[in-house]
This record gives sequence, C-alpha cells and structure tokens, in this order.
Amino acid sequence: MHQIVIEYEGALRTRATHLQSGNEIITDAPVDNHGKGEAFSPTDLVVASLGSCMLTIMGIAGERRGLDLSGTRTEVEKVMGTNPRRISGIHLNIYFKTNFSDTEKKILEKAAYSCPVHQSLHPDMNKIITFHYPKI
Repeated sequence: MHQIVIEYEGALRTRATHLQSGNEIITDAPVDNHGKGEAFSPTDLVVASLGSCMLTIMGIAGERRGLDLSGTRTEVEKVMGTNPRRISGIHLNIYFKTNFSDTEKKILEKAAYSCPVHQSLHPDMNKIITFHYPKI
C-alpha cells in the first residue's frame, strides 16, 4: 500500500496526500526556477524534514529522561548549488527554551544527529548545525 500519493496539478504545482491521515502538502517550484513560490518547494521540504526529524528524535530522547522540550524550535536555511542544481548546504539552528545539564545536552545533540533524515543526506552536503541554549 502507498503511504503518500502525489499528483501533478500543472503550473509546477503538486499535491501530496498522506493516506493514513488525509493531510495534504502543496508544493510549488520556487520563483528562481520558473515557479510561483506560493508554497514549499520540494527542496524546502527536504530541509524542513531535517529540522522536524531532529526535533522529533530529540523529543523521544527527552521524554525517556523526563525532559520537556516544549517550545524548542528550529530555523533552517537552505543553500542551493548549480551544476547540478541541488541542495549544497543546510544551516540549521536549534533554539531551546530550557537549559539542560551538560550530560543532557550531549544526549539531546547525539539524538539529533542520529535522526533518519540526517543519516540519509549525503555526507558531502555541508550541514552546519548549531544548538542554542538559554543563558543562565
């Protein structure tokens, strides 16, 4: 069974439907690649997936230890390369609302790097990941 069905709607737009939930995601080609840029581009979804995956895996690690990661956010910037046109870099900043002990920080950061999306990206892709904790 297919988990996601994607339909091309024309005008460089697709609609992806998650069959289990019925949720949909629209993509548009970016303005710099003949599109309208009215929605996430497919490459935007790649970098958004990385940020979401890291937060999710850290959330799992945190829940196992009674750590509350509520309010933690990720800001992601994608760097596009040419020849071939591809994602050449990702700058990802993770901002925590809560400060943690040095041991807890190591656990959370190790969890983030172990996320399946991070493990799936090519090792040559430049990934700059920075963890920001509140000042004490």
